[in-house]
Amino acid sequence: MTERRPSYDPLLLAAVLTLVGFGLVMVYSASAITAQDKLGDSFFFLKRQAAAAGLGLFGMAVAMKLGYRRMARLAYPLLVLAIILLIVVLIPGLGTTVGGAKRWLRVPGVSVQPAEVAKVAWVIYLAYSLAKKRDKVKHFSIGFVPHLGLAALLVLLCMLEPDFGSSVALLFLMFVMLFAAGAKLSYILGMVLAAIPFAYVAIASSPYRMKRITAFLDPWANRQGSGYQVAESLMSIGSGGLTGLGLGDGRQKLFFLPEAHTDFIFAIVGEELGLIGVGCLILLYGIVIWRGLRAALNASEAFGTYLGLGVVSLIAFQACTNMAVAMGVVPTKGLTLPFVSYGGSSLIMLMGAAGLLLSISATAETGARRKGKITKSSPVPISTGMEATA
Repeated sequence: MTERRPSYDPLLLAAVLTLVGFGLVMVYSASAITAQDKLGDSFFFLKRQAAAAGLGLFGMAVAMKLGYRRMARLAYPLLVLAIILLIVVLIPGLGTTVGGAKRWLRVPGVSVQPAEVAKVAWVIYLAYSLAKKRDKVKHFSIGFVPHLGLAALLVLLCMLEPDFGSSVALLFLMFVMLFAAGAKLSYILGMVLAAIPFAYVAIASSPYRMKRITAFLDPWANRQGSGYQVAESLMSIGSGGLTGLGLGDGRQKLFFLPEAHTDFIFAIVGEELGLIGVGCLILLYGIVIWRGLRAALNASEAFGTYLGLGVVSLIAFQACTNMAVAMGVVPTKGLTLPFVSYGGSSLIMLMGAAGLLLSISATAETGARRKGKITKSSPVPISTGMEATA
């Protein structure tokens, strides 16, 4: 008898690949003029993003082939690696400072952003830890304190770069996954309330963060100063109308909108493709979130459920935050638009995480578990990572 091949969710796979392909097109459109002017090669950013997409595609295929269960054995090593990278990037001479932040490790031909590695490693660790402690998650000393301590370490290292956006993402992932695992809501709310004073101090003590807040509150009051980027982004999106100015015909990318191919690529999408293009992009993210949650909730074990929820939460949080920043709904955070923004580390790690999500979809038992599947009343076998991929 021959073993049946895993059946990956075709709709989820198609949505992820479409986003990656769309991202390549938009990165070129948003960066070609700037790259030609500053680097003498209009394809510079496209070639680097295409190389990252190739590595990400390889990583996604490997994750799908090996299966998500094997990640359980790598939970601790990956988290330790992420912590080491976050420490190394802070060492003078090793980390590269760009825009006042030391977030990148550069070796010949390769640039790594440790915070992107930390996000995925954090999700894998939380999924494994919560599955292992499933019956004790409600205990403060077992299910809450250890995870909070590790989160504090990761956030501290990110804030030293500084990287406020990644710090918020790490905390968001922890709270979402703890809530899904059954941690007491009072613990989570208490921690959120306790964190507010620290967040206030972190913002108030940093001039550049205060400028972001003032720019968010009224970007037009300081049109040529702190509000410049947000104002240009709003003008870019507003000028697109229903159908946009046409792919490649955007004007704000012509040295007006800073970071047009990275943090503010959504503004270029709105300008060149209009409301219809933005709607299609949001629809693609909606498909990824829907099918990802479906796979997670139908997973055959707790580890798969928590891992799927973590990956979907990461993608959803970054997508919503990036789009909200571009539309002036929240202060600037510096988070990429998943699969679309220029950024090799982000693209590779998210495509690898998408591979894990696809692996979960392949091994999910449809109809095996419905509402309440991750409650204490429905015991789920925990993967040790040693089983063969279904």
